[in-house]
Amino acid sequence: MFIAVIGTGYVGLVAGACFADKGYDVMCVDIDEKKISLLNSGQIPIYEPGLKDVVERGIKREHLIFTTDLEKAVTQSNAIFVCVGTPEGKDGRPDLTAVWAVSKSIANALKKNSNDDFKVVATKSTVPVGTGDQIEKIFRDAGLNNVEVASNPEFLKEGCAIADFVRPDRIVIGSNTERAQHSLAEIYSVFTRKSERQLLMDRKSAELTKYAANSMLALRITFINQLANLCELVGADIEHVRHGIGSDNRIGPSFLYPGPGYGGSCFPKDVKALIDLGREHNFPQSIMESVDVFNQQQKHVLSAKAKKHFGGALSGKTIGVWGLSFKPETDDVRESPSLFIIDDLIKEGALVKAYDPEAMETFRSQLDHKNLTFCSALYDAAKGCDCVIVVTDWNEFKMPNFDRMLGLMKQPVIIDGRNLYPPQKMKDLGFTYYGLGRKEVLPHS
Repeated sequence: MFIAVIGTGYVGLVAGACFADKGYDVMCVDIDEKKISLLNSGQIPIYEPGLKDVVERGIKREHLIFTTDLEKAVTQSNAIFVCVGTPEGKDGRPDLTAVWAVSKSIANALKKNSNDDFKVVATKSTVPVGTGDQIEKIFRDAGLNNVEVASNPEFLKEGCAIADFVRPDRIVIGSNTERAQHSLAEIYSVFTRKSERQLLMDRKSAELTKYAANSMLALRITFINQLANLCELVGADIEHVRHGIGSDNRIGPSFLYPGPGYGGSCFPKDVKALIDLGREHNFPQSIMESVDVFNQQQKHVLSAKAKKHFGGALSGKTIGVWGLSFKPETDDVRESPSLFIIDDLIKEGALVKAYDPEAMETFRSQLDHKNLTFCSALYDAAKGCDCVIVVTDWNEFKMPNFDRMLGLMKQPVIIDGRNLYPPQKMKDLGFTYYGLGRKEVLPHS
C-alpha cells in the first residue's frame, strides 16, 4: 500500500510518520525545498513529543520519504491525504488557496499519467462543509472518474498527537461512496484492531463533525471561564464548583478548567468558521458568536488583574510571564493568550521577563519589543519582578521553589492563570495570590 501525504505541517508530518510506522510506504510532499531537505536529514521543524523518533524510524526503515515531487507521489499512491493549511483569511473565513492549488495539481498529475487505477483523495485539512464537492468537481472536470474524494478530519491534540493518531478516540471517514469508505477503513484498520472506532458517514457530515467537535470544546472552556469570573463576584470557589459539576457523569471533567482563554491553530479558527457557515445559511450560530466574543475578552483578564493590583499603574513595574505557548508540550503560540497579555503589559509601560520551555523562538517571531526580555530559565523570569503571571500550565511550573522565589522577587505577587497553587499555602508562605474564580489572598490577612 502506497500513501501520499500532501503538506508537511503539523497534521501532515504526524500522519505521514505514523502511517509509515505501521509499515505503509509513505511519500510526504511539500513545496518548501529547505524543509524537505531538513526532514530527510531527520530534523523536525516543530516541537511535538515523540515525533522525531517516529520520523527517524520511518526514514531508517525506508518506509518514509520526503519529496517535492508531487506528481511522482500521487501517481504511485493508492491513497492521497491532503494536509495543507487552511488559515483564517482576512475576511475571517478559512483561506482555501492551498487546498484548491493542491487539488488542481493532483488532478493535473493524474490526468497526465492516466490509468484505470482507483485512488481516494482524503482531506485531512479542516475545510468548510461542501469543500469536498468542489474538489470532486475538479477531478470530474479533468475526466478523472476513477478518483473518489473523502473527508477524513484529524482530531490531534498538540502535545500528544502521536498517541492520538495511533490510539484514536475515533476515526471519521466521510464519503458518498462505499468504495472510498472501504479503502480508507482498510488503511486505518491497523490502528483499530482492538476497538472499533471507525465512524463511516457521508462527506458533508464528516466535514461538519470537525467544526462541531472543536466548537463544543471551545464552548466548555468558555462556560467554565464565565463561571469562574462569576465566582469571583459572588465569593464562590471555581475549583469546588467544577468538581461539583464534573463529577456528574453526564457532564464529566474534561475541558472544565478555568484559564486565560483558548488559543492555538484550531479552536479560534474553527469557531469562526462555524459562525460563518451559519450566517451563510441565514441561521446564526448565536451561542458560538458569544463564545468567540467572550474568549477574546478573557485573554485580557490576567493583565487586568495585574493592573488592578498595582492601582492602575504598571509603568516601570517588572512583570514575569511564565508560559508563552497556548498549551503545554507544544511550541505553538498562534492565538496564545500570552500574546495579548504581554502586549497589554507593554502598552501599560511594564517591563516583561518571559520564559517558556519550548516556545520562545516562535513567540519572538510574533512579538518582540525592547521592553520584553526572553529568559533562559524559569527563575530568571522571577528575579527582580514585582509580579509573576502564570499563563501556561507546563509541568515545570507546577511545583516551583517558592522560598527561592521569595528571595528573588521584588514583590511576592503571583497571578495564577491556571489555578496551579493552593491559595492557603500561598498565604502561609507570604505571597499575595490571585487565581481565577477564587478569592484573592493577601499574606497575613
